Amino acid sequence: MIRVFLAVIAFAFTPIGAAAQQSPVWVQVEAQPTLTGAQNRARAFDARLDNVAGYYIGSGWYGIVLGPYTRADADVLLANLRRSGQIPSDSFIADGRNFRQQFWPVGVGAPTTAQPLPTTEPSLEELARAIANTPDLPSDAEDLVVVPVIAPDETPNEARASEAALSRAAKEQLQTALKWAGFYDSAIDGAFGRGTRRSMGEWQVANDYEPTGILTTKQRAELIGAYNAILDGMDLQLVRDDATGIEMVIPTGVVAFDKYEPPFAQFEPKGDLAARVLLISQEGDQDRLFGLYEILQTLAIVPTDGPRRRRDQSFEIEGIGEGIHSYTTATLRNGQIKGFSLIWPTGDEARRIRVLDAMKASFATVDGVLDPAIAAPDDSQAIDLVSGLAVRKPKLSRSGFFVDGQGDVLTTAEAVGECSRITIDEVHDAQVVHTDESLGLAVIRPNTPLAPADVAQFQTGVPRLQSEIAVAGYPYGGVLTTPSLTFGRLADIRGLNGEDELKRLSLTAQPGDAGGPVFDNGGAVLGMLLPRASRNGQQLPPEVSFSVDATRIVASLLLADVRLETTDTVAFLPPESLNQKAVDVTVLVSCW
Repeated sequence: MIRVFLAVIAFAFTPIGAAAQQSPVWVQVEAQPTLTGAQNRARAFDARLDNVAGYYIGSGWYGIVLGPYTRADADVLLANLRRSGQIPSDSFIADGRNFRQQFWPVGVGAPTTAQPLPTTEPSLEELARAIANTPDLPSDAEDLVVVPVIAPDETPNEARASEAALSRAAKEQLQTALKWAGFYDSAIDGAFGRGTRRSMGEWQVANDYEPTGILTTKQRAELIGAYNAILDGMDLQLVRDDATGIEMVIPTGVVAFDKYEPPFAQFEPKGDLAARVLLISQEGDQDRLFGLYEILQTLAIVPTDGPRRRRDQSFEIEGIGEGIHSYTTATLRNGQIKGFSLIWPTGDEARRIRVLDAMKASFATVDGVLDPAIAAPDDSQAIDLVSGLAVRKPKLSRSGFFVDGQGDVLTTAEAVGECSRITIDEVHDAQVVHTDESLGLAVIRPNTPLAPADVAQFQTGVPRLQSEIAVAGYPYGGVLTTPSLTFGRLADIRGLNGEDELKRLSLTAQPGDAGGPVFDNGGAVLGMLLPRASRNGQQLPPEVSFSVDATRIVASLLLADVRLETTDTVAFLPPESLNQKAVDVTVLVSCW
């Protein structure tokens, strides 16, 4: 069950009911059973009363309070506000021991030390009554025009006094807001030294205030208001998901719970902003944590660019690209792996950073992990999905094969054109080291040398027409985990127009087979399969394919200083041995 029970914007929180000399108290004016209702009522009280705050008070209730004040001042304020009808008659003095997380005011810590009583201004009725009772003035109050008096802003001394009443969390929040606004670049420590004062003065100048270096109450509210305005519509709320055993702040204004797909609880976009949130929860050990780390990087929500960091008991993955900026983290503790992902559209960094900071700061675990059986299989299952999430797929996948002991791979030039990244078997990054456009081939080299189980032996002898041949490849891209053999015959040792560099094959190949080795009966390579293409405007029958002649391949690769193995011996391999040969030398080449 997912429970949304507390808005969290101000993350630092000082225990309110801590014992102290003359512990302050509050006037509790109301309690509401829902967070939204409590926020609305707090906003209404805040428009006409001073020092309004709101706290979760337990048992699903949210309290709206005034203060804190000394007990004597609180008694006076309670009596005055009750008498004037500005607060309910059942309002009472609260000691704050049951105050938990703060939900009002938004974005700044409420004071925790006793505040001075607010200066009371007479109501319009009181002003009219006083004027009506004044000699030499009309007694009819309805004929009076009352001109409101605008209270001046605080003097520097008054601003310093009101600032001194701020909690450390509130001071840190001010430094954070100044840093966000571009005026402060030092430590967030709640200590207002020269650097903080200078940044306050610079902010005041930029906002047409006298540069005193001490922000007044009004200026602090303006700064914090601008800082929090960027989160308008995010509706950050603390969500407790008992199924995953995770409690954290989630931007419920832009995402909503969709479904469980173990090990994930998925929150999908609910508006125009393409944001997503995943909660990660499963039992496991270090091996499973490391496996999750690798699997996540195959998903479309985790682009390949960006920093990665894996430790013994945790990991962090940041993915940037393809219109996405995602952050994923998970930690192993007591046999349970828990974490989260935030997926955000690029170009919205200010909000992404603020939301991510809120999620990191609030992340907490409770008992339980996601039950693997919570989601029954249905028709939405697909091979290119992992727990309901799309696996990142390459732009193009073709076949290739090892041609030397350091892991160099021969493939079709088509497979490596216009790629931002090339991989071997979707795991090993590689670079193009040689191309031959005339023959349509390319050689790619892994960034880290590989030790293949076997390498191709190129047949330099002349093969017999109509002899059996086999092409090894990945006909359906990465759908199959091992290469397949497609059998056929050598129809001609030249192309349709007598081209010596081609061999014509009689076999039906798939697009993914292109770049794969063409074997003779003995496992020697007669050539490399070329992609199907119309020739001279003619669409050839599906059983007509072509390969690049082995001797031409050898000559081209020697120019690239690639050391090859050749043979002119005609041998025979049983099908099972030929199949093993294909598995050992053939690879999947992917263009991303």
